[in-house]
Amino acid sequence: MKSADYIVVGAGSAGCVLAARLSEDTNVSVVLLEAGSSDMGRWAMRMPIAWRDTFLDPSTSWGYLTEPEPYADNRVIPAPRGKVLGGSSSVNGMMYSRGAPADYDDWAKAGLEGWGYSDVLPYFRRSEGSWRGASKYHGAEGPLTVSRHVPDSVIYPRMMAAARRLGYQQLDDFHGPSSEGFSVPDFNVHHGERASTSLRFLRPARRRANLTVITDALVHRVLLDGNRATGVEYSVHGAVHKIACDREVILSAGAFGSPQILLLSGIGPAAGIEPFGIRVVQDLPGVGANLQEHQSIAMMYKARGPIAYDSRLRADRLALDVLRWMLFRSGPIAGLPVSAQGFVRTSPEFDRPDLQMLVSPVSMLAKPWFPGWRAGSGHVFSVAGVLLHPASRGRISLRSADPAAAPRILLNLLQAPQDVTAFKRIIRFVRRFFDTPEAREVVQGELLPGDALQSDADLESYARANIRTAMHPTSSCAMGVGEEAVLDAHLRVRGIQCLRVADASVMPTIIGGNTNAPAIMIAEKAVDLILGRDMTGSKVA
Repeated sequence: MKSADYIVVGAGSAGCVLAARLSEDTNVSVVLLEAGSSDMGRWAMRMPIAWRDTFLDPSTSWGYLTEPEPYADNRVIPAPRGKVLGGSSSVNGMMYSRGAPADYDDWAKAGLEGWGYSDVLPYFRRSEGSWRGASKYHGAEGPLTVSRHVPDSVIYPRMMAAARRLGYQQLDDFHGPSSEGFSVPDFNVHHGERASTSLRFLRPARRRANLTVITDALVHRVLLDGNRATGVEYSVHGAVHKIACDREVILSAGAFGSPQILLLSGIGPAAGIEPFGIRVVQDLPGVGANLQEHQSIAMMYKARGPIAYDSRLRADRLALDVLRWMLFRSGPIAGLPVSAQGFVRTSPEFDRPDLQMLVSPVSMLAKPWFPGWRAGSGHVFSVAGVLLHPASRGRISLRSADPAAAPRILLNLLQAPQDVTAFKRIIRFVRRFFDTPEAREVVQGELLPGDALQSDADLESYARANIRTAMHPTSSCAMGVGEEAVLDAHLRVRGIQCLRVADASVMPTIIGGNTNAPAIMIAEKAVDLILGRDMTGSKVA
C-alpha cells in the first residue's frame, strides 16, 4: 500500500483494538503494522495453562532484559513482552483486573480531564463480555471474554477463612462496589482458549477490505514533515518500505516500543537522541522517562500433603489433560492454577490497596515429571507479593540508532526507600496470613524466604536479591499537563500534529492491578478521541 488514513504501529493489547474499531468505518483505510509474526497455528499459545512457556518462547517474545539494576544487586532482570499478533495479550497470564477507581480519579485530579473513573468505566464495559452479565460495573456484549475461575474445594475455602480472620472481606467481584478483599480472579479465557485481543478483536475485523495487517514489519521511524506526522518507515525481512498517512499515525508498541520509536524519529530528550546521529525534531524530555513497573517478590510454602497442582503435572496425567483440552476445551489445561487473590492495604494509613497477593498451588519452576524420568517440584504454594503503587522510576533510552537493537531498559527496581519498606511489610503480611489456623490446615512451613530471615536487614537483602516484576511496564510516554508530559489528555504527542500514542505507556501513574484490561480501555477511549466523538457516538467540539 502507498497510503492509508490511519496507521497503527503495534498489534498488541491496544493496537488490535484500535485497528478493529477504526476499521468499523468502511470509508477509511487502516494499516496495522506488527513486528512479530502471526498467531495462527500456535496451539500452545491458545492453552491457558501453557502461558509461562509462551512468554519465554523466543519466536513470540522480544526477549528483553533490563540493564544491571543498581538497587537490586546489579542483576539483569527479564522484561518479556509479546512479539506476535496480540502482543502481550497473546503471552500473558490472562488475568482480568482494572485497578482501583481512585487510581483513575488521581489522573483527573492531576489535570487530565476525561480520565476519571466515571469517565473510563464505560470503556471497560464497552470492551467486556463478562460472565457476570451486564451491570453498572460490567459489560456483556464486548469482544473481550471475561470468564469465571472456578475455585477448588480444599484450598480456596481455607484461604478465604484466613482472610476473614484477618478482617478482610470475601469478595464476589473485584470490580464491584469495593476492590479490597480476597477471592479468585477472573480470566480472559474464551471457551477454554486464551482470549487475546488478536483473537477477540482483530480476527473478526480482518474480513474487512479496508483493514490491512502487515506482520514481520519492524518500524524504523515515524516520517515527519516539519512537525506533522506524514507516515511510517518500516522493513519486512530487511526490505525497507514507506507508507504515507492521510490522517493519523498511532503508536501502540507498548511501554518499551512506543518511546523507542519516538526517539528514533527525533522526538524526545535531545541528549538522548543527538549522540546517535538522529536529528532532533521535538525536544521532549519526558519520552522514555517516568517508566513504572509493578515490583514483585516471591515467597513459597510447603503444602500439607499431596494437595497441590504437582500431581497434575505427572506426564501421563498431563497427556490425558491435554487430550481432553484438544477434544473439548475443558479440564485443567483450560484454566490456571490460582487458589486465591487479594487486594489489601498493608497499612491503615492508605486509602486503597497497596498489595496484590496471589496464591498458586504450584512451584513457578514446575515442569512435567514422571517416576524414573524426572522428579516433580513437590507440593508447594507459591505466593507473589506485588507492590501496586511503586515510587521507583525508570527510563527507556536508545542503545543504538538501529531500530532492530533492543532499547535500554532501566526499571530502577527498589530505587525508592519507601518501596524497600513496603516489601518488608508485604513479606510480614504474607507470613501473618499463612500463620492463621485456617491457612495452617493446608501449609506446613515457609520455604522462602525461610524462617531464619526475620530482621529488617534480612528482609531487605532478600528483596534486593530476589525482586522481579509483574511484567506490567507503563508510563514511559505519559499524559500530563507539565513540561515532562509527552502527551496531552487526547493522547496527542506534544508539538507534533497527527501523531498519538495509545497503550500502557500513556498512564501518568501505574494503576493498582494488572495492566492488560486498562490498555484495552485506553484503546477504546482513544478511538473516540481520534474520531472526535463521545461514548454515544455523537460528535464533540
